[in-house]
Amino acid sequence: MALKDFAFKLLNKDNYAREGVIETHRGNIRTPAFMPVGTQATVKACTMNDIKKTGSDIILANTYHLMIRPGVERIEQAGGLHRFMNCDLPILTDSGGFQVMSLAKLNKIDREKGAIFNSHVDGKKFYLSPEESIKIQLGLNSDIVMIMDECPKKTDDYEFIKKSMELSLHWADRSKKVFGKNPHKALFGIVQGGLFKDLRLLSLKGLINLDFDGYAIGGLAVGETQDEMFKVLDNIKEDLPENKPHYLMGVGTPSDILGAVKRGIDMFDCVMPTRSGRTGLAFTWNGRVNIKNNKYQKDNSPLDDKCKNLNLNKYSKNYLNHLFNTNEILGSMILTLNNINFYQELMCEIRKNIQKGTFDHFHDKYIDKL
Repeated sequence: MALKDFAFKLLNKDNYAREGVIETHRGNIRTPAFMPVGTQATVKACTMNDIKKTGSDIILANTYHLMIRPGVERIEQAGGLHRFMNCDLPILTDSGGFQVMSLAKLNKIDREKGAIFNSHVDGKKFYLSPEESIKIQLGLNSDIVMIMDECPKKTDDYEFIKKSMELSLHWADRSKKVFGKNPHKALFGIVQGGLFKDLRLLSLKGLINLDFDGYAIGGLAVGETQDEMFKVLDNIKEDLPENKPHYLMGVGTPSDILGAVKRGIDMFDCVMPTRSGRTGLAFTWNGRVNIKNNKYQKDNSPLDDKCKNLNLNKYSKNYLNHLFNTNEILGSMILTLNNINFYQELMCEIRKNIQKGTFDHFHDKYIDKL
């Protein structure tokens, strides 16, 4: 049976906020969507069954980490990433550019060879060209593939960012060529250009000319303020193609997501809910809860009395405080699942409010609370 082609359908708009659906042969992705991060072929402290029960439609994995450990050959031998990690949801793989910048012990960028870097694990030298990044992602058999880009650190150096943006466009063209025709998969371009409006628009125009299946906004979540991030989105929101998904990479907090949806973004990923869960910070409809605080030692109320899913409200703050203060693994598991579930509840409410035309009211109610 032929595999279903990748497609995006825009269902509703409320000003710039959009509700839609991404169709893939592994299932539909309701947008706006949050993708739990399964960097190394696992969403830390969670099983795939639990991830699905939260309402997650897609997860993210990372090319940089998987090429280092266990290596693409082992995953290919196992039948691809989905079989390797027992996941029947769609998977998006990041190209590895951000991790080369942030994690590699030593790295050098070469226009033709790509990124030359030493592994943060054992110092082994790797070469990651745009072509190699795409080939690795196709070997992993991911459903949404990201182009290879350069993700520079935040700087006010216009010429530096311009040169980096032009390099990313050059790599985008090479990525598109090696990806070829894969109608049941998608290839997303990544808009770069730092905090500079003209560079962002030049980058977006160049990517649109190459005609990608979706458009990501990269180079954020690297130290800029929330207002700076929102300004970048404001500067390009009218130029993003309406018939393609818009993905804000590596973002973010619940308020980041609310503000970005208001500016036309459809897809998000961030390690925050899982990383915070492992360290004792919970996201709830009543705000954030640092469960390690002594004030919860005699609090027998549920973590989030508005949570109806997965029976998570059967665990008291008192009990969770005890688990974290005795370093019990169960505490990290419960809070991680709570946080992913909260993020998916948030996305569900965002979609409902866009459908009803009440998103601005919902945004204003929660932007400073969550």
